[in-house]
Amino acid sequence: MLITATEFKSNIGRYLTLVASEDIFITKNGKSVAKLSSTKQDKVELAKSLFGIAESSGISLEQAREERRARYETAD
Repeated sequence: MLITATEFKSNIGRYLTLVASEDIFITKNGKSVAKLSSTKQDKVELAKSLFGIAESSGISLEQAREERRARYETAD
């Protein structure tokens, strides 16, 4: 959905409800200045986008976990 900044300011409650089902692009002077999207939707899309990467890299899930743990462990 594409709306103007003025429209967004006037009806913010309405658009906060609608963002659960679709992204909202806010324009100012005819140019896109912001994108309003659901935080839950972003996490799901991000996770979906990583499935192909993990499979094609030839690394197992357990190897990926160990690598991540090794990066964030701190020596005391």
